[in-house]
Amino acid sequence: MENDIEIDGMRMHYEVTGPEEGAPVILMHGWGCDHTTVRSIANALNGSMRVYNVDLPGHGASQEPPTAWGVNDYTLMMERFVIMLGISDPVLIGHSFGGRISILMASRNPISRIVLVDAAGIKPKRPLKYYLKVYSFKAAKKILPLIFGKRQGGKMIDTWRGKAGSADYRNSSPMMRMVMSRCVNEDLTDRLPHIKASTLLLWGEDDKATPMTDARLMEKLIPDAGLVSWPGCGHYSFLDNPGAFRAVIRNFLLSPIKH
Repeated sequence: MENDIEIDGMRMHYEVTGPEEGAPVILMHGWGCDHTTVRSIANALNGSMRVYNVDLPGHGASQEPPTAWGVNDYTLMMERFVIMLGISDPVLIGHSFGGRISILMASRNPISRIVLVDAAGIKPKRPLKYYLKVYSFKAAKKILPLIFGKRQGGKMIDTWRGKAGSADYRNSSPMMRMVMSRCVNEDLTDRLPHIKASTLLLWGEDDKATPMTDARLMEKLIPDAGLVSWPGCGHYSFLDNPGAFRAVIRNFLLSPIKH
């Protein structure tokens, strides 16, 4: 069932599947995706759980944020979503960028269980070459308009940005580029020890976007966490190995909670 909800003047789209009496699950996709990308995860659970599969602001049919949001802004939105729908103690499932929100949300709210799928949240260690490129670009943004004029300088900067930026960055609107730049530089490592709910980490061992080192650090710092990974799978492990993924996530979420 497709739905829209207005939260603080912003429209957010989401899909609900599964029985009304089922335990609630909040499912959050990665950057540049929408709820259809992770629908197979919802399908693995919708016979038993009530899954709220959202389009995060700026993705799918949901409105863009009015300003350059950070992870906290997205998390506040999801906390409001839970309150407005009367959901209590949900399961959180977050893929990639959705994992960022899951981490912050779980670190400060009552959560039943958490599944982090190839999740972002740990700021990557970048080589010197990366910082040289970033600072060169920032300098060019100031200098080129002065030398070539605002219009021509702006075109040159856009060309540079298109060649240097990631595919996700190039495919985003100007506002979402600012959001992305802000969010990817936020490090949530210090929030991991505050997660009290049982956490399952599901990872592709060939993931280049959020490498296995991130998964192992999360497993180490989250008090009650376990890691399952698959060789030959990348950043979309739930699509690369759907059968095994389905079996593991169902075993974790549909088994009784141990007290």
